[in-house]
Amino acid sequence: MKIYTKTGDKGLTSLFGGSRVLKNNLRIESYGTVDELNAHIGFLRDTITQESLKKDLFNIQNQLFTLGAMLATDPLKQELKNGKERLNIPKINTQDVFYLEHQIDKFNETLPEMTHFILPGGHPIVSSCHIARTVCRRAERCIVALQEESPVEEDIITYINRLSDYLFVLARKLSLSHKAKEIFWIPKKQ
Repeated sequence: MKIYTKTGDKGLTSLFGGSRVLKNNLRIESYGTVDELNAHIGFLRDTITQESLKKDLFNIQNQLFTLGAMLATDPLKQELKNGKERLNIPKINTQDVFYLEHQIDKFNETLPEMTHFILPGGHPIVSSCHIARTVCRRAERCIVALQEESPVEEDIITYINRLSDYLFVLARKLSLSHKAKEIFWIPKKQ
């Protein structure tokens, strides 16, 4: 497989289905931001030592690839001429969302009650998790904006929203396991 095709040299790229769009198209921005998130989660996975968390993050990375492929599919050309779906992969669904919710609940059982907003930081791995969380929120904003102009499957938005919650709680869990003090936001009085 050749890496460079030169077909994008004029600022256009193809969606699954063959449609050509500008590289700054909101659909491209959406799955590009999901790809950026996936890279941050890969870095986070590489720095974590707990095997169960590494496995979770690996599964999330695979889900994000699926989600990106779903976003990269032209909604007007999702089906082939024979009626089959162009994108022949499992889709993000409510079970994927439930899994994240289960993990969030499980993490929360061991965490102290949250009494303040928490500033990102305290340990490099915690900061890395917060970076992934903020990129996840940006991906969500892009996908919601895309939904205003083109169909987006509801489970995609739900999953990415829940994933940012998961990453927030994971950051708290990592703070606890690395004995890093959570940094509370205390507004200064005027």
